Amino acid sequence: MTLPPLTRLELSKMIDHSLLKPGITQAETILGCELAIHEQVAAVTIKPCYTKLAAKILSGSGVKVNPVICFPMGYDTTDTKVFATRQAIDEGAEEIDMVLNLGALFSGDYLFVQEDIAAVVEASQGRTVKVILETGYYPDMGLIVKACQIIEAAGGHFVKTSTGFASSPYVNEYGETVGYTLDILKLMRQSVSEAVQVKAAQGVRRLKDALEVIEIGVTRFGVSGTEKLLKEYDEAYG
Repeated sequence: MTLPPLTRLELSKMIDHSLLKPGITQAETILGCELAIHEQVAAVTIKPCYTKLAAKILSGSGVKVNPVICFPMGYDTTDTKVFATRQAIDEGAEEIDMVLNLGALFSGDYLFVQEDIAAVVEASQGRTVKVILETGYYPDMGLIVKACQIIEAAGGHFVKTSTGFASSPYVNEYGETVGYTLDILKLMRQSVSEAVQVKAAQGVRRLKDALEVIEIGVTRFGVSGTEKLLKEYDEAYG
């Protein structure tokens, strides 16, 4: 039998189980949280309106409550982002995913972008903040480097590829639209120090995808089909 490159638990602890599709109901959110506990993933990425609910279900499970803030556009005012972050923390959030203000970045207003992120980091009170670049929109790779550098300077803990809700020019080998390429992930990893981690979102759908991004240095990935991915691991290495 082929030896696995990592244990099942090591793999599951890199998964942020995503429950963000607009039509996902409260009942489906509950079931998703229960699945996350069963599979012992790292976190459940949820709609902010279900933060309190998820915190109650996940309490003591080792799975973190991870609402998104001002998602998926990221162009809310800084005050709005700070308020939403504080509210999420009060309701039990343990990690925060936020979206970088793309319009400000593309305008060259780098100080605004940094201060916007830094305000959310401060409001998070020491909790992990993952900042989404939305890599499918970038007109050149140099801006991806700049965005990653700004995120690190602002105190962000992760640089993250995508929301999964934006258009993207990238297509994988299966003909599916994805939010990044492996080259973009490599560039993101190279653009920050070891103090900052990388999260891949909108593209990890198979065990092969997960292993490819792990090899690059990705330590967390967003997955909606968590059960399917881990079943594939069991079939390969169980």
